Amino acid sequence: MSRLDAELASRMARIALGHVAKEYPHKLDHVLESDADALPPRVLHPIFFGSFDWHSCVHGWWTLMTLRRLFPHIEEAAAIAALAGSSFTAEKVCAELAYLDRPSSRGFERPYGWAWLLYLHLEATRHDEPWGDELEPLARAFAERLRTYLDVMTYPIRVGTHFNTSFAMILALDWADAFDKALGLAIRERALHWFRADRDCQAWEPGGDEFLSPALTEALCMARTHPALFPDWFANFLPRVSSGEPATLFKPAIVSDRSDGKIAHLDGLNLSRAWCWRELGYPQQAETHLAAPMPHIAGDYMGEHWLASFALLALLSPGRA
Repeated sequence: MSRLDAELASRMARIALGHVAKEYPHKLDHVLESDADALPPRVLHPIFFGSFDWHSCVHGWWTLMTLRRLFPHIEEAAAIAALAGSSFTAEKVCAELAYLDRPSSRGFERPYGWAWLLYLHLEATRHDEPWGDELEPLARAFAERLRTYLDVMTYPIRVGTHFNTSFAMILALDWADAFDKALGLAIRERALHWFRADRDCQAWEPGGDEFLSPALTEALCMARTHPALFPDWFANFLPRVSSGEPATLFKPAIVSDRSDGKIAHLDGLNLSRAWCWRELGYPQQAETHLAAPMPHIAGDYMGEHWLASFALLALLSPGRA
């Protein structure tokens, strides 16, 4: 069984340190309201300007924070702390908040980046440093956006990319249970409302650019939000899982070109499936999906700027009895 040890933690920390402050290349989620808005990433986002895009920088920081906490004696821990100290400041947080006040920023990073920011803040509070306090106003702002978003959403988004509703609710739930009980209740209510009646999932996946399994992510969302109901729900949702059906869920995706950013998403699909399978209590399927992408979490920047985060999610999962 793949495991996280100090050697792998150091490697993953070096990967993330190599991109969270690497400004270019960069893909902005940015609406220009005038010529004055044509600004470089470091000006628009003084904390999260690296890692090719804003959300990858956020979960790159989650990776670093988590590895520092779990492996405080690795060589990279001091560099992580030093960079965090210069990045998570009140002034820079205010600038990130100011970006959200722009009229055109309502949909900025919705909901994937929001959920990762909440997850990062939760991790930052576990360190004996002021980082959690500094990031809290930003986390509160995104939590309020998520609350409003859930209120107005008639239907969930089930695609296997950044817009997936279940994935965002999984990450946000841990933060909400610690900091905003009302948001936690809203997440649980929406999950039950949207997914309770789902039956006999066909799992027509993967799509060509997906990094999440729509089927397994929904299942994990229900497991996290409604554990008492989950066994019966899962038996109806994937009734033939014990016989390896739908077969599409049991075979790792093939990645034909890791220099293509969208096709490289499929390495992430294998990692996120490994996370879901392990959480759902299927360690063999988890190991199969984890083994395929682990040699490729670095090497080409299209995967290197984000894959380690999803590898860490899978490796940290304790699994279910």
